[in-house]
Amino acid sequence: MPDYIYLLENRLSADQRSALRLLRDAAREAEMILFLVGDAVRDLTSGHAVRDLEVAVYGNALKLKKPLEEVGAKVWGEHDASRTLYLCFPGTVRVDVASAHRVEYKKPGHPTYHWGSIQEDLRRRDFTVNAMAISLNEGSFGLLMDPLNGVADIEARALRLVSNYGFLDEPALLIRATRYKTRLGWELDPKTETRYENAKAEGVIESLSDFQRSRELEQIGHEDGGFRVLQAHEAEGWMKVLCPAWTTAKVDTEKLQALHDLSVELLVQGVHADISAPQMQLLTAKMNPKELAGLKKTLLRPGFVEEWNSLDAFASGFQKVLLAKENQQPSAAFKLFTSYDPEAVLWLGFTSKDKAVRERYNDFLKVWPEQRQKMPYALMQEMRIRPELANYNEILHQVFLQLIDGKLTTPEEMKAFLEPYSPPAPPPQVTVKRTRGRKAEKVKETFEEDEEESEDDGDDDDLDDMGQDDEEVETPVRLVRGDGDEEDMPAVRVDEEDSADDEAEEEDEENEEDEESAPKPTKAAQKSAPAKAAKAAEKTPPKKHVEPAKAPVKAAPVPAKHAPVKAAPAKHAPAPAKHAPAKPPAKPAAPVKAAAPARKPAAHAPAKHAPVKKAALKPHAKPAHKSVPKVVAKSGKPAPAKAKPHTPAKKSGAKPGKKR
Repeated sequence: MPDYIYLLENRLSADQRSALRLLRDAAREAEMILFLVGDAVRDLTSGHAVRDLEVAVYGNALKLKKPLEEVGAKVWGEHDASRTLYLCFPGTVRVDVASAHRVEYKKPGHPTYHWGSIQEDLRRRDFTVNAMAISLNEGSFGLLMDPLNGVADIEARALRLVSNYGFLDEPALLIRATRYKTRLGWELDPKTETRYENAKAEGVIESLSDFQRSRELEQIGHEDGGFRVLQAHEAEGWMKVLCPAWTTAKVDTEKLQALHDLSVELLVQGVHADISAPQMQLLTAKMNPKELAGLKKTLLRPGFVEEWNSLDAFASGFQKVLLAKENQQPSAAFKLFTSYDPEAVLWLGFTSKDKAVRERYNDFLKVWPEQRQKMPYALMQEMRIRPELANYNEILHQVFLQLIDGKLTTPEEMKAFLEPYSPPAPPPQVTVKRTRGRKAEKVKETFEEDEEESEDDGDDDDLDDMGQDDEEVETPVRLVRGDGDEEDMPAVRVDEEDSADDEAEEEDEENEEDEESAPKPTKAAQKSAPAKAAKAAEKTPPKKHVEPAKAPVKAAPVPAKHAPVKAAPAKHAPAPAKHAPAKPPAKPAAPVKAAAPARKPAAHAPAKHAPVKKAALKPHAKPAHKSVPKVVAKSGKPAPAKAKPHTPAKKSGAKPGKKR
């Protein structure tokens, strides 16, 4: 559904908006409410050009005659029976103001009027596409009323009768249907088409009233394509009833086409001329004076006939002003073309043979518009004269007038002319540097305190220093002592990338101690030696050596290195799927001793200590213990996995547990 407030403000011309504003003011003073109805609402909804306006008011519309004449409206005619005023506002805006009413037909073509509401007024109209109204009142401005679903018929491009007996009650609807079909290009609804053919066959057109005859005759001249409408009426046989003397043979078609071409050229230059009166002059150009006089008497609006008769006088008056001495300057002549009566400008340009007049029209239509190509848009942009300024269009118009007068030929002259219109430059943007908030200072102090503590801790934070950006995991450890007591060790946060190197170093320390106690390495140990050597060569030296004495996790593992460790119960064992054994290398090599540990624990006889059972790790989101650590070589490719050597257990117990 379109926004009718927007359509009223943008689809109507400035003269039409001015006419509606004057009507609203007059109706408010008379305490009447009014609605825009008829063809104008249909054309706004369908997108066609709005030519005539029709307004329905509550109350007697004839009472608005005097107030509207006082504000500049001309009364072209009135119809007392329907309480209708036919007005012409400045700019040749035709407006019909009628009282809202309903109609009864005692016999075809003879209506009886009853004053009613706007709903009753809409239901007595001809076709559903014309039975819509837009409120022009303060509290409901722009509200659409469509009781007969005319919008749907507009979308379907169909003409549907409001009343099933419309063609029988009012024969003028037959002529109106033909005119709408020709102008809009729409078709009749199937049922309406059937009723149209039936009414035409029955000859109901013979009951056409004089009032409707005069209305339809004048309407031919108000159509943009008057000649096409005349042809359609003649083909249907309606002209024999309307005016037998008026046929297409009486039309000067060549001049009529030239008139339409000139009106389009003037429209491009901003001159909006109503071609109704000039068109009627050419549509009846070949009628004899008697026939023409009889036609003029039957037209609905006497004011329109008067304008038709005054075309030559209007053109003569415009010629005198145009050739006057004070209007010889191009800018003065241009202002005259755009401010004078548009119909006089159109008719003089069409009929004048004077050489000076023809030159002026040639300048206005062809020469002066070329100066618009020299408009200094780039310079205006540099001087901050942009379309968002309220007087931007007025500035463009003034520059154009200077150009057609032959001025502003150099950039300096152009800049000097535009300087008064240039707005001041905006002040420079000031950037305020915001100080840090208290929260940021507090975070900084906390960070500095943490950094000092980390320096004091020394080797305790080496694991974190080796990989600050890597993901960290917590590895809980539970030890089972020989006397059956269990002890939970605090979780150690270990970087995943560095944990593999630490485990390899600890295994090297354990292997060295095992070699001292074992008489001979096993074949499994010999097979895993090459993998250890490759891993030792690939790993980078740690930044700092971990001091086991300071870490809280290294106090408990002391007995674990020298005491035999029993295998953990099966129920605590990690899932076997997560610890797949790695394949040993193909050729064994001699075992390579790892570097000696920085600190050796105190001498403890392994045989004197009770065997210590190794607790199985509890299930965790990530296994705490990896039997096959992955090491990434410097080249970026993972090194082959290393199998842990199997050392035969001593008499006192199994191999010491792996330090965590």
